Amino acid sequence: MIDKKQLNSNNIPEHVAIIMDGNGRWAKKKGLFRAAGHEKGTKAVREAVEGSAEIGIKYLTLYAFSTENWNRPKLEVDTLMKLLVSSLKKEIKTLQDNNIQLNAIGNLQNLPKKARVELMEVIEKTKSNDHMVLTLALSYGSREELIKTIEEISIKVKNGVISPHLINEAVINEHLYTKNLPDVDLLIRTSGEQRISNFLLWQIAYAELYFTEILWPDFKRTDLFEAILNYQKRERRFGKTSEQLS
Repeated sequence: MIDKKQLNSNNIPEHVAIIMDGNGRWAKKKGLFRAAGHEKGTKAVREAVEGSAEIGIKYLTLYAFSTENWNRPKLEVDTLMKLLVSSLKKEIKTLQDNNIQLNAIGNLQNLPKKARVELMEVIEKTKSNDHMVLTLALSYGSREELIKTIEEISIKVKNGVISPHLINEAVINEHLYTKNLPDVDLLIRTSGEQRISNFLLWQIAYAELYFTEILWPDFKRTDLFEAILNYQKRERRFGKTSEQLS
């Protein structure tokens, strides 16, 4: 078991993103309804959030609900939305106690009104917190985000606000949902699946990828620390050679 003392405090990733996968399989293995897996998954969220704040991660982004998840059975979607509301109400104390600011990205207008109102209330209440930014990706899809970005920039080009010759990475970043977040340093996915699933495709261009067999409801802060330790053993070259870095 990894202890945070084993981590190099000078090499903590600034931005960690997590694809929280495996709630349904966890429930199925135990002969439970999928809702039980989602419920247990909220405890893993608390572990990841508190663990991240504890070791000095500045930005944590969790893939909570994708645009594709709307295609799941209505009962499961309704359960997930109710769970979102109840979790926000329960976890406000955790956010305040750890000085964590809540943020959200995605097509939030698609959320049920009750969930959207509760989300905005917690965002407002925590806006002054500055130890860590916790971002929930809700009704989020990276391809949809990129289409929205292209549309917005195209309109500005058409209206003469932006010259097409001056479009660069900075301009694109300014039009993404994540415009106030740095690029992802470490992307973690649980449950053994090794794919990105339409998550932060632009933002993970140089992220380190870490896959674990652990199903999300069983994910503990020590598992987060293990992922960080693995990250710290890697050499991030950003296109350069090892010799150039040294």
